[in-house]
Amino acid sequence: MTEPVPEIIIEAGRTEVQYWRDLWRYRELFYFLAWRDVLVRYKQMVIGIAWALLRPFLTMLVFTVVFGRLANLPSEGDAPYPILVFSAMLPWQFFANALTECSNSLITNANLLSKVYFPRLVVPTSAVIVSFVDFLISGILLLGLMIWFNAVPTWRILMLPLVIAISFAAAMGMGLWLAALNVQYRDFRYIVPFIVQFGLYISPVGFSSTIVPENWRLLYSLNPMVGVIDGFRWAIIGGDVQLFWPGFLLSLLLVMLVLVTGIRYFRHMERSFADII
Repeated sequence: MTEPVPEIIIEAGRTEVQYWRDLWRYRELFYFLAWRDVLVRYKQMVIGIAWALLRPFLTMLVFTVVFGRLANLPSEGDAPYPILVFSAMLPWQFFANALTECSNSLITNANLLSKVYFPRLVVPTSAVIVSFVDFLISGILLLGLMIWFNAVPTWRILMLPLVIAISFAAAMGMGLWLAALNVQYRDFRYIVPFIVQFGLYISPVGFSSTIVPENWRLLYSLNPMVGVIDGFRWAIIGGDVQLFWPGFLLSLLLVMLVLVTGIRYFRHMERSFADII
């Protein structure tokens, strides 16, 4: 005999505790949305996975030639320049892809939002998870580069999950802001690609942040991705690579601030999504 399905009563003005309980109750929808997008992206498995590897690899080659060969910028410690670039390319592409997918997630699922109730936070979160799958696949290439250059990680590699969590929080916070703003102001779909492109050049992806003068390092760390990228390099490369701790802590503080305010703004705008969209 099947168990009776519990009755769920949806009321206006639900409390925060009820909302987060709903978020857990609708976890299967979260799995479905994330798995659906993964299947669509990797429907042709060979092409999908090859693109996830080829795009960061080609970008690494361009940055290595431009900054490492032509501009002759220094690496960090004894790290080969390709590893220096790729260890920054991984978190940056995860952030950029998550930002793009997250900002468009509500518009893409407009039909779902306007028909049934569920915590809308499920939609942008599932979009970030899909970008995280690309991140994990690209990590295979970094492992191959480290084997090729005989780069052995140190104990700092144990701190990598923490840095990944910070990167996830940065993508989630900015993504929630842009997802909510994109519903209300459709012009943001044109602004997001500019933010991603501009952020690539002001973040230390193709170069080491050590080339920034010491008295400007803290100001430079107002870009949260500076701390995230430096943290990745510090954890992966190890050796003589030093982490600028004041800048890293500043970036961490900004990431937490963006995440908290992003959730609050998203929750504030959530009740009007179905009407506006």
